[in-house]
Amino acid sequence: MRLANHNPLLATLMAGLAVAGAAAQGEVLVTQDISVSTTWTSNNTYNLQKQIYVLPGATLTIQAGTVIASTTNVGGSLAVTRGGKIFIQGTDKRPVIMTSKADVATWTGGNPRTGAWREAANEWGNLTLMGRGYISENAVAGNTPVPSASNVAPMEGLVAAVPNDPNVLYGGGNDDDDSGSISYLSLRYGGKVVALNVELNGLSLGGIGRETDIHHVEIMNNVDDGIEIWGGTVNLKYFSIWNIGDDSLDIDQGWRGKAQFGLIVQGHSLNAAQGSGVGDNAIEMDGAEDSDWQPVTTATLYNLTVVGQPFDGDRLTAWRDNARVQLRNCIFMDGGEEVVGFDNKDGDGANGYGFNGTLSWENTWTTDYSVFSTVNAPANPAAFYRAQSSGKLIELTDSVFFNNAAANAYTVADARGVFAAANNNQKLLGTAPSPITALTRGAAVVKGGKAMVPVTSLDPRPANAALTSAAYAPRDGFFSSARYRGAFAPGNTWLAGWTASEAYGLTPKSAWNDVGNALAGTDGDPVLAGAGTLGAGAATTLSLSNARQNAPAVLVLSGGRADLPVFGGILVPDLALGATIPVGTDANGRFSVTFPFPGGVAANSTFYFQVWVVDTGAPALLAASNGVSATTP
Repeated sequence: MRLANHNPLLATLMAGLAVAGAAAQGEVLVTQDISVSTTWTSNNTYNLQKQIYVLPGATLTIQAGTVIASTTNVGGSLAVTRGGKIFIQGTDKRPVIMTSKADVATWTGGNPRTGAWREAANEWGNLTLMGRGYISENAVAGNTPVPSASNVAPMEGLVAAVPNDPNVLYGGGNDDDDSGSISYLSLRYGGKVVALNVELNGLSLGGIGRETDIHHVEIMNNVDDGIEIWGGTVNLKYFSIWNIGDDSLDIDQGWRGKAQFGLIVQGHSLNAAQGSGVGDNAIEMDGAEDSDWQPVTTATLYNLTVVGQPFDGDRLTAWRDNARVQLRNCIFMDGGEEVVGFDNKDGDGANGYGFNGTLSWENTWTTDYSVFSTVNAPANPAAFYRAQSSGKLIELTDSVFFNNAAANAYTVADARGVFAAANNNQKLLGTAPSPITALTRGAAVVKGGKAMVPVTSLDPRPANAALTSAAYAPRDGFFSSARYRGAFAPGNTWLAGWTASEAYGLTPKSAWNDVGNALAGTDGDPVLAGAGTLGAGAATTLSLSNARQNAPAVLVLSGGRADLPVFGGILVPDLALGATIPVGTDANGRFSVTFPFPGGVAANSTFYFQVWVVDTGAPALLAASNGVSATTP
């Protein structure tokens, strides 16, 4: 059946869906802590004039499209205390942006989808969330090595107003703690330097519980780490971290969470020493503040794309203090040092693997995920450590390693059996076909005494060896099945419309955006991609792959987004504003349809598409593709 036959329906559906023009904006200077529930609206910009706290009992809601642009170098910052909440309600077309006025000055006509990358950071503070999840911090008097609700720590980079200031503390005894939700948030040019070696990260998460929802977050340029997690059980999905001055993703103090779909691009934010402007490790993992304390970091990460610095970059993964992390279905490329770096200790006086009867480094790689340490153990270890559900305590599996040319790049990885056949990893020279679509670098520059080769253009969609995987994530209510390697589905990007990387021209500008929310089937894991434009009469193409073969299916399309839970999946388009069209897959589990988009549609109108496929083993016998969106020019 031809989609063109439904043009009258679509014309009726789509007519008049104009996006209202933005109201004239006023600036609100934020000078006082938020003690009562407050909403920041998109018709204003907000300027943080100092360290602002969302206090216990208060909720800060930030509407889609809101810009928080703080006076450059004043040091404004935002922190959510234990008992406070934040709801950042950005969307794929109307993100929430936290940045500096110097960044906004590069936007054309105030349009946040424009701008220019600058060598800059430390222009404002950051976003910090503090929760009541369990942590392991041995530097605070009174904390115990056995997990306790009384174990707390002061947040790095925050300045206590009084001794024992509760507003700067994180930690507790509630791993189900809820600090709110964050979606489609772009954090740019932050990382206030408080003192020597005391700097704010792009996004700081201390003791955050698993009921907190965080997805689609970008950190572009920062003095210190991109995202740092201290303890807790928070999960992350769809995160992009670029040009960080220290570690891109830093895990500490017993984080026991999950993460999926992350892009890391090493580089520099400032011409300063490595760790304060030039990137350090891409992923740095500490188990606990001392390695025999509990909780100890025990996590699972799927589908990361990690792009290193090939000349003078630091390690792609660094391991310390008993960390137990599974990395699966990833791309690790262009590293300048080791792909697996064994530090053992963190250098701050802690002990490493094997201390006080804990597992040695070697044995952690060969020990099943279900074997729990008895040293300073909680009473209920199986309930306490829930992020891993199979395999060994440390794993690097089903991943592509490409163009990691340092002499010691694979020394530790080889010793730990990373490339044993059972792990389904591929070690590829730089002369092999790339696992991503495209990468361009600028000329080498010396920053902080290190030779940096900046990424000037990146199309991170998978190619060649990354297009398929032998294993994939379990359908567990958080992970998407994602039967490919790296952070992006074949033919798709989730960076379009809301990121600085797209606005600055570092990643492709695209009319199409992957909004996720797939429901894998037993016989297939459908992937939908869009191409072309939605302009009147222009050719628009929708292509489905990796679905059940010769199966009935339905294409759902709409002028609105619902995210309605259905049979364990998410129906992305809003059927109240849409239509369903019968389609079907071929003998390869694919279909593709090209049609002229109808006329009479207002500019800047966004539409959503998804395909549901009959699948014999899936819930309710259905599998769902990812949703994709596009906006008319």
